[in-house]
Amino acid sequence: MSATTPDTLRVAAVQLTATGDKAANIATASRLVERAAEAGAQLVVLPEKWNLIDVERRQVAGAEPLNGPSLSTARDWTRAHRIALVAGSISESVPGSGRAYNTSVLIQPDGNVTAVYRKLHLFDVEVGGHTYRESDGALPGADVVVGEYLSHRIGMTVCYDLRFPELFRALTVAGAQILTVPAAFTATTGKAHWEPLLRARAIENQAFVIAAGQTGTHATGTDSHGHSMIIDPWGAILAEATDEETVIVADLDFAGLRQIRQDLPVLAHRRADIFGGASA
Repeated sequence: MSATTPDTLRVAAVQLTATGDKAANIATASRLVERAAEAGAQLVVLPEKWNLIDVERRQVAGAEPLNGPSLSTARDWTRAHRIALVAGSISESVPGSGRAYNTSVLIQPDGNVTAVYRKLHLFDVEVGGHTYRESDGALPGADVVVGEYLSHRIGMTVCYDLRFPELFRALTVAGAQILTVPAAFTATTGKAHWEPLLRARAIENQAFVIAAGQTGTHATGTDSHGHSMIIDPWGAILAEATDEETVIVADLDFAGLRQIRQDLPVLAHRRADIFGGASA
């Protein structure tokens, strides 16, 4: 990091219950983002599909372009509060396809979008008595994306991506110090897997993880786990929500991150000659 890069960054994760009412969801997100800003957060992360969770037909119908009303409103929040925002994810319209991307964007305090990530891994599974077929209404992305804010590198993922450690390692090799996980993790899998997977991604990549989750019951009849978390590079949980609508806040210590990577140089010891890519 450069001499001008701040060694501490206050971050927040927003947790909410998105419904089929887009206007109401945006109003809720607006209120919670404001709460995060009032708590001093400089970087705020929203959950997956923060603006709309509905049955497939209405979810696809509610998809928007990147310059649509949801992200335009999110850009207004960043300018009003002078914060950076990982705008969770929205369904991004793909004209003529009948499907949408599950897309996360990084917005700077001036309202500019500087990174766009489209979810790579689609959630086609059967758990908790529900069959999920995300690919019926969504298209997979094709790129690993690292954004930047205040010279801190931010690796972008969405929900089910959490189960693919190779993505997180690729982000780390590309320089990520912060890994963001907007999610709507199911209540069934969340009880068993959410915390251990998040902590593992933080520990193995010696990076901060900001995981902003949905909570409660959605219009789809499915339940999300909640328990949003902010985790440090040692795997310690700095902040955790329960299962209510809330905001959690923590300070990220980048001097501590550098010390961990120096004292336990796992990333430097990575066998790039075997696994490809550069050592982090």
